[in-house]
Amino acid sequence: MLSNPTLENLKALKLTGMAKALEEQMGMGNVSELDFFERLGLLVDREITERENRRLKSRLKTARLRQPASIEDIDYRNPRGIDRSLMASLASCGWITSCRNVLITGPTGVGKTYIACALAQKAMREGFGAIYKRTPRLLRDLALGRADGSYHKVMSSLAKTQLLVLDDWGMSALTGEQDHDLLEIMEDRHGLRSTIITSQLPVESWHQAMGNPTVADAILDRVVHNAYRINLAGESMRKIHAEKQ
Repeated sequence: MLSNPTLENLKALKLTGMAKALEEQMGMGNVSELDFFERLGLLVDREITERENRRLKSRLKTARLRQPASIEDIDYRNPRGIDRSLMASLASCGWITSCRNVLITGPTGVGKTYIACALAQKAMREGFGAIYKRTPRLLRDLALGRADGSYHKVMSSLAKTQLLVLDDWGMSALTGEQDHDLLEIMEDRHGLRSTIITSQLPVESWHQAMGNPTVADAILDRVVHNAYRINLAGESMRKIHAEKQ
């Protein structure tokens, strides 16, 4: 007799996971075989899972990853230079706790963005916040931010983000203003937050892609020395998948 009022109370308290679990228990023919603490444990476990799923959904919405990727779905069948042991280590997300970076380089189409998004998605599943940005668009947004007054708000948001994904780094030569923007971003994050960078350019060529050699030295000093590197090679995965289809 108390089941329905209890169910309504759980919903009123926004304990939706417990409410769903209770509804399921009410439909179970053998629920009487469970004692009170077993039933309560199932309700609590369901509520924890429900809240974790909601938080993950919120983190994914904020991150706006370019691709719906996951560590478990990385394709190792085509030789691209992916080190399975390194990926397994990165999947633990200890590198984020240690505030280290990941640099992913290789030609177009080999899966740099996918791996970056997969690492970010795994980080969010482990409770970390993340944001995905294409570097050229971010730099344009920062330039506009100087005009509309949003510059400092954007920079503050980037500084606080536990994991920042900068995709398509070095697509074109940088202006002096863009160099300084990247330096400020990396200075705010150095030793405090983790960053994933993807680029078609090898790391050794990044210095040349920046306009100011002194600023380039400062940026790379904050990015490269505490980073894991994933150097991809091989044919475009888009081409391979298109041929299979």
